[in-house]
Parts: sequence; C-alpha cells; structure tokens
Amino acid sequence: MPLLRFDLVAGRSPEELRALLDAAHDAVVEAFEVPGGDRYQVVHQHPRGELVVHDTDLGIERTDAVVLLQMTSRQRSREQKEAFYRLLTRNLEKECGIAPSDVVVSVVENSDADWSFGHGRAQFLTGEL
Repeated sequence: MPLLRFDLVAGRSPEELRALLDAAHDAVVEAFEVPGGDRYQVVHQHPRGELVVHDTDLGIERTDAVVLLQMTSRQRSREQKEAFYRLLTRNLEKECGIAPSDVVVSVVENSDADWSFGHGRAQFLTGEL
C-alpha cells in the first residue's frame, strides 16, 4: 500500500512497463518509507484518442508518453507527497525517458479501516500491520 493505478496510451513494451512500474515503486518506497515488498500496481492501457490529459491552462505540453497516475493511500504529509512527485518524475525521466511534463498524479486518501489485504481482515486495525 499505497495502490497505484496507471492510465497510459497503449503501445509500451513489457520491458517499458516493468521499468515504469519499478521506477514508480522506488519513488513510493523512498518518499513514504514503506517496505520494498509493499507493492500494489495496476496498469490500464488505452487506445490513442481515448486518454485525454490536458494541462489546466498551465502551458504544459503532453505527448503520447503521458502517465496519469492515481494513488490511493492512507494520509501522507504534504512533504511526503511533494517528495513523491519529485522522486517519481526524476525516476521516470532517468529510467524510462518520460518527461516530467508527461506525468500527472492524483492522490486519493483513505483510512486504515479502508484496507483489507486478505483473509477478510482489516490488518491495520487488527494490529497485523
């Protein structure tokens, strides 16, 4: 946890997807200090033209390499989120050649009661985590 959902324009190779997911996971581990084995990621690929990501009139140019990331997570501090954004864009540019202008992140927060990792239990509430 957190849960990362990526929306991408279809066409990346399995190796490119693995590099993207690894780069994002490294940013999560560093920014939020979660264990390395704490990894939940989902990729949704869309045909060109079915993913629209405008720039909110900020003058940001987007390409077909755009990454729209929705992260669902327990509450995180402003500093942690800002570190995550910086680390994510740095990693994606370095490891995948994705420009920081092509990375959009939305964070959805929830609480410990909103997570069950299996066996019908809320492990944050039971003390298992």
